[in-house]
Amino acid sequence: MDVAFPYRVDARGRTAESDLDTHVRELIEQVLFTAPGERVNRPAFGSGAMQLVFAPNSDALAAAAQLTLQGALQLWLAERVRVEAVEVVNDEAALRITVQYVVLRTQERRTARVEREVGP
Repeated sequence: MDVAFPYRVDARGRTAESDLDTHVRELIEQVLFTAPGERVNRPAFGSGAMQLVFAPNSDALAAAAQLTLQGALQLWLAERVRVEAVEVVNDEAALRITVQYVVLRTQERRTARVEREVGP
C-alpha cells in the first residue's frame, strides 16, 4: 500500500493508503496539475497543464501540449510507469487529459482520464 493523495487521515486515525493502481493515478494527477515552481524544494516538478485551459485551441497547441505533458510524466514517473500515449482536449473552460501507460511493477496497461474545469 502507498500513501493516498491528497494526504488525509483515515477512519482509524492513521495516514490514508491507496492501492497501487489508485496511487499511480494520483501520481499522474500530481504531475499534470502541479505548475513548475509550485513546490519549494522541487521547483521543476510538474507540467503546467492548467495553463492550457487559458490557451487558444489549435492543432499546434494540442501537439505541443501532448509532448510537454508526456515528457513531464516520463521525467517524474519513469521508475513507476511507461507512458505510451497522452491525449489533450481543451474544451472551453475544461481540460481533459487521457494518459495510456504501463505500470512497471505489474506490467499492466492502464488508462487514466483526468479533467479539470476552471470556474469563476
